[in-house]
Amino acid sequence: MHFIDVGTKDLPDAGYVHSESWKESHRGFCSDEFVARHTPEAQADYLRREMAAGKRIYMLLDPHPVGIVSVWGGLIENLYVLPQEQNKGYGTALLEYAVGRCNGTPTLWILNINQGAYRLYTRQGFHETGNQKQLSTRLREIELALYGRKQEE
Repeated sequence: MHFIDVGTKDLPDAGYVHSESWKESHRGFCSDEFVARHTPEAQADYLRREMAAGKRIYMLLDPHPVGIVSVWGGLIENLYVLPQEQNKGYGTALLEYAVGRCNGTPTLWILNINQGAYRLYTRQGFHETGNQKQLSTRLREIELALYGRKQEE
């Protein structure tokens, strides 16, 4: 198991991981048409724009691509593990790797209905900050932060 910095040549694999994982996680509350638009090519383009905005994207290989995560300052985003590779410790490995690359207090946002992600993050020491973004009557994003982390020197 090892991590790589995603570059242009890695975007097709990273886009595939993002697409498959995102579709699985959003299928229950997004329309079929909206989910279908998140193809590997569309998600590779999305990740390309994220990189152009200054975000660092990392991919976990074991030995094939199993997950991705992005970091921008202290913000952790795009943590996705292929559906068939979940519950094998890859999410924890990606999170720990991302935390080690954060500047300042690591923070992230999750959907209020994503209980699996909530359990993962709170087991790793993240706590709700109180900040929320209402997306619809049913959905909201909740901000979590890892307080008390020793700052990198």
